[in-house]
Amino acid sequence: MLQRICTNFGVCVAAERREVFPVKEGTESYCPLCQKVLSDVVDPDTLVPEKKTNWVRYGAIAATLILLLVGFAAAKSLLGRHGDKSGLVKHNVILRLAGSNTIGESLAPAMAEAFLKDQGATEVRTLPGAAAQEKIVLGMMPGEQVPSAIEIAAHGSATAFTTLASSGCDIGMASRRIKTDEAEKLSSLGNMTSVSSEHIVGLDGIAVIVNASNKVGALGKDQIMRIFSGEITDWAQLGGVPGGISIYARDDKSGTYDTFKNLVLGAKPLSGTARRFEDSNALSDAVSADPNAIGFIGLPFVHSAKAIAVSEKGTGALQPTRLTVATEDYSLSRRLYLYTPANPNNAYARKFIEFAISRQGQDVVASNGFIAQNVDMTSVAVSAHAPEEYRQLTRNAERLSLNFRFQPGASVKDNKAQVDLDRVVALIADHKQAGEKVVLIGFADSTGSASANKALSLNRAQLIESEFIQRGIKPATVRGFGAELPVASNETPEGREKNRRVEIWLEK
Repeated sequence: MLQRICTNFGVCVAAERREVFPVKEGTESYCPLCQKVLSDVVDPDTLVPEKKTNWVRYGAIAATLILLLVGFAAAKSLLGRHGDKSGLVKHNVILRLAGSNTIGESLAPAMAEAFLKDQGATEVRTLPGAAAQEKIVLGMMPGEQVPSAIEIAAHGSATAFTTLASSGCDIGMASRRIKTDEAEKLSSLGNMTSVSSEHIVGLDGIAVIVNASNKVGALGKDQIMRIFSGEITDWAQLGGVPGGISIYARDDKSGTYDTFKNLVLGAKPLSGTARRFEDSNALSDAVSADPNAIGFIGLPFVHSAKAIAVSEKGTGALQPTRLTVATEDYSLSRRLYLYTPANPNNAYARKFIEFAISRQGQDVVASNGFIAQNVDMTSVAVSAHAPEEYRQLTRNAERLSLNFRFQPGASVKDNKAQVDLDRVVALIADHKQAGEKVVLIGFADSTGSASANKALSLNRAQLIESEFIQRGIKPATVRGFGAELPVASNETPEGREKNRRVEIWLEK
């Protein structure tokens, strides 16, 4: 056995105490407190625990006293401390995120690491937090003596807003949009539905998953509702192998559950037989191990399970793919949100948001299994049932991987559309495409008369046209097709919202 010590002086208590750690010869070893690589002891005999000399003991005591004095003097300037799991004596908390487990499980830590590196930090790493579903991301900023930290607590989307209300976090993470009553409680922080407070960090599709051996490959939303409410109880009722259906669901604090409840269950209660999970990975693993299982989960957590295609009344079944989720045509697609005060006191909050929605930040979103908002061009097969003019306009064109969407009954862009405009312009500029290649096609929901809907859909396309013109691009073609080609059911508010859109195509 060899004896090694930690040399991370000024940060790690093991280094200051000259603690010796026995390790096997030929193995790389790390300090159990700060995770730094251990160094060889120059003179092991003087540092064997039972042979430590007085100067070592006195040095340790002196170092401890110095640390206490320095810690006391700096206590007021430190923003936080961390529990035993991180092993750090102290660190400077520069940012706190709380809320969605879907975002907080892997995306938020990865984004925090990338952000710290972008700010010039070194030795960036993620460690367990003080409790389950919590993490702390550390990095040494230039000129700083202690690590800077970003704390992440991922206990469900509902906690994003309660924690913001109590000033317990700087940024709230949610896998659903803020509710009216939640926004009212946070009104002192500003209008939480405005573009200055509501930020879309990425897109996700709620995948309905079954065991990989299940022969059922597609279900309608109505069938899924009847399964999860307990009305359909055997796979034989759906054309599958006979067997009782086992239901798996996220817990009540989960934004994934809240979105699923709104999009699928509606007024129906979740079956009392459902097994509930706080952790997305645990739910996915349980479905993969149960041949009769069905559950719902964010796209990055499908793992070994099978995602089935989902259809709505009046539409065909769609798999949750990169394109169907990016365009939000998939009926269970959703947005992932970060919420901040309109004028955050913490300057790092605004910097983090700007980084997260940038091209670099969106690359982090994609690398963690979610759908980034960086825009791509994609060849798409157009339905044979589409209007002839629509098929002609898109025959020699590629569709961009997003839609512009609008508020009900109006030509007012939503928050995502306002940011997406600049992303599209950047793509066109990067590909050196001229304005005469751009085709804008507007659609409406089925509310109102056919003529009114056609006029409204054209008006929406013309609004996007004017935005392009302001940015130096004159689209070649602008059309409106009213309530034609719905991508979702017009019988629900969520479906109508998806149908109010403008598609962007680029001629080849």
